[in-house]
Amino acid sequence: MNVTMIGAGYVGLVSGACFAEFGAQVTCLDVDEKRIAALSRGEIPIYEPGLTDLVVKNQAAGSLHFSTDFAQAVGSADLIFIAVGTPSRRGDGHADLSYVFAAAREIAKHLSGYTVIVDKSTVPVGTARQVARIVGEENPEADFDVASNPEFLREGAAISDFMRPDRVVLGVESERAEQRLRELYRPLNLIETPLVITNLESAELTKYAANAFLATKISFINEVSALCEAVDADVHAVARGMGLDGRIGRKFLHAGPGYGGSCFPKDTLALVRTAQENSVSCRIVEAVVEVNAAQRARMVHKIRRALGGSESGKTIAVLGLTFKPETDDMRDAPALAILPPLIEKGAVIRAHDPQGEDEARKLLPTQMTYCDEIYQTVAEADAVVMMTEWNCYRGLDLHRLREAMAGDVFVDLRNVYEPAQMQAAGFQYFGVGR
Repeated sequence: MNVTMIGAGYVGLVSGACFAEFGAQVTCLDVDEKRIAALSRGEIPIYEPGLTDLVVKNQAAGSLHFSTDFAQAVGSADLIFIAVGTPSRRGDGHADLSYVFAAAREIAKHLSGYTVIVDKSTVPVGTARQVARIVGEENPEADFDVASNPEFLREGAAISDFMRPDRVVLGVESERAEQRLRELYRPLNLIETPLVITNLESAELTKYAANAFLATKISFINEVSALCEAVDADVHAVARGMGLDGRIGRKFLHAGPGYGGSCFPKDTLALVRTAQENSVSCRIVEAVVEVNAAQRARMVHKIRRALGGSESGKTIAVLGLTFKPETDDMRDAPALAILPPLIEKGAVIRAHDPQGEDEARKLLPTQMTYCDEIYQTVAEADAVVMMTEWNCYRGLDLHRLREAMAGDVFVDLRNVYEPAQMQAAGFQYFGVGR
């Protein structure tokens, strides 16, 4: 089966490499000639565990190709996945679909034979029908169907999520389209992966609803963490007591500095806008967005209070900058909202991140200093702030850390360490909700 991925970014590259591993002949197509040239040389522009090996392996096997030639890649495809960016639109927060629609117009020019065009990008309800309309208008003779197959990939675990998914959601309107997609995903039959077959609108909404619900769990436990601090409760104990209820579950009940990344901030806003456009109330998700912003502001005040009420002239060592471990993604990372206000008030920031420095330099104030080694980062610091819970920060030599510092403040925004353990090592320890 010939598969073309329109867009060689995160979703397109991961999905394309995994489909090639399934046995399909895959072409990742992109208008960015430099990106395609780099990928053709085996140079992967993003950090995702396991991705480089998978790409190199399937390139060598001849099942994964990279191209800028729309005519060849589209004309020979049985399935075409649109996997371009859908960033939040400036001004109203809705998803910007200009790249999706541009891809649809370009696809229409080169279709040959029956083809299934699949929305893989996260798109608002109704997008698949708009794509079908555009293709039909651009090429009235085309024999095609449009389907929706949203991705559910966690950065840092995308390969395993694709290969061993909880479910595959397929929004289809014809038996031909359904059968072609079932054939593509046939390798997942071996692990009995559920296929959710539904209409276009339900598939599109499923992605937004799932991400909004997960974001809700994060904002909920973050609000509870503030209450825990006020009443001398431990959010770890509260979250464990909640999460052991099978109806609730333990995942995403981890208090911290708020959610970030490429999905939750964008998708919650887009869901709110979609609800408003359809005259439907979406107050819970609106509150989730507000709580997340408030949590980041609360972390700034937490750090300030830990430093005695003022960060002016204080050196703060920051461990981790990306929005989560095992990624170089800085999009909507809590660090982007927490560190600039501290710098504006006179803090000196030294930072370490295993993968995020290059992206961080583009987005954070230029006054920051970046270090290559953890204990170099904390040398003579007044405080350490744990921003992202990379594995390399989970087993720190606490006595060495304390001896290297000028101060004794440790602000753990991810609750990696236990308060008693940190106090025994000579730290003033400040967690979230503890």
